[in-house]
Amino acid sequence: MQPLLDLAIRLRAGEFTLDAEIVAPGGPLVIIGPSGAGKTLTLRAIAGIVRPDAGRIALNGRVLFDSSQRLSLPPQARRVGYVPQEYALFPHLTAEGNIGYGLRGMGATNKRRRVAELIALTGLEEQRRLYPGHLSGGQRQRVAIARALAVNPDVLLLDEPFAALDVPTRQALMDDMQHLLERSGTAAVIVTHDRNEALRLAAYVAVLVAGRVRQTGTPAEVFSSPANEEVAAFVGVETIAAGHVREIEDGVPIVYVSGRTIEGGSGVAVCAEVLVCLRPEDVTIASPSRLTAESSARNHLPATVQRVVPAGPYVRVELDAGFLLVALVTRQSTEALGLARGVEVVATFKAAAVHLLRV
Repeated sequence: MQPLLDLAIRLRAGEFTLDAEIVAPGGPLVIIGPSGAGKTLTLRAIAGIVRPDAGRIALNGRVLFDSSQRLSLPPQARRVGYVPQEYALFPHLTAEGNIGYGLRGMGATNKRRRVAELIALTGLEEQRRLYPGHLSGGQRQRVAIARALAVNPDVLLLDEPFAALDVPTRQALMDDMQHLLERSGTAAVIVTHDRNEALRLAAYVAVLVAGRVRQTGTPAEVFSSPANEEVAAFVGVETIAAGHVREIEDGVPIVYVSGRTIEGGSGVAVCAEVLVCLRPEDVTIASPSRLTAESSARNHLPATVQRVVPAGPYVRVELDAGFLLVALVTRQSTEALGLARGVEVVATFKAAAVHLLRV
């Protein structure tokens, strides 16, 4: 089976250089990374809007660009539907006018039928005759996607599709996007800087940082086992502490970090220098007087609260455990434990939550 995307390109844009390689077996593929990483540039190269200096791009086994063969298909021949971040709708056309804009050369009857199909698919029946200025952000997004789907593309390219939307709308439209892709049967390559969107939408993830792909894999592989410190920090690992593997007991590394002992991780040898990585949601905080012997966590570290910061429905708690240890707890737990600067607690986490990076 051909990969969805087989890309290896080098592209210089001003002082920035994109040097990316991605082989993604299937979709949806989400390219994730911080601002300025080259995500949009990669998507524009796939669409044919910009031309790489060297390399090769193939979608579903079909070569779109190959510098060694001097092959570069024009955008209209690539069979992709491109939805830019700002949607780029025509303000003087209604929703159905925008959707049908690219269907030139199709008979009037077939064009009306195709537009009607897409309006029904995207749930825009009541907005079909409205202009973009009278549509909500979510409705404009649906029009842009319907317009991109109108020509039956092999692959839909979406650049930050939820960036301009408020949180409740974003959550609802992510569900809609999943259903829409399933119903249309169209593969997708999606660019985002949002980790939650990647976890929600991706079958496969490519992490792009400073113009280079640092890791690819399933969301579980990338988010649970980041390949390096840059990826770990970007995918939400907030505790990254230097340590030394002193021994391995029953297959489990025993790591010394700032005078503390941590058990967990894998793939390292005795005497290895490592970085201990922990996601904040994997760390539990307990009062020293209430810590139960029945806890299944192998790691129990005395710690002092340094900072308590609201984070939406949760609270981010920074702890001094001999090193900076970050936990994400509920507001109820914060109140029940009386968490505040200077409070003594015990931080617990399972060995399975520990990820080790060799230095």
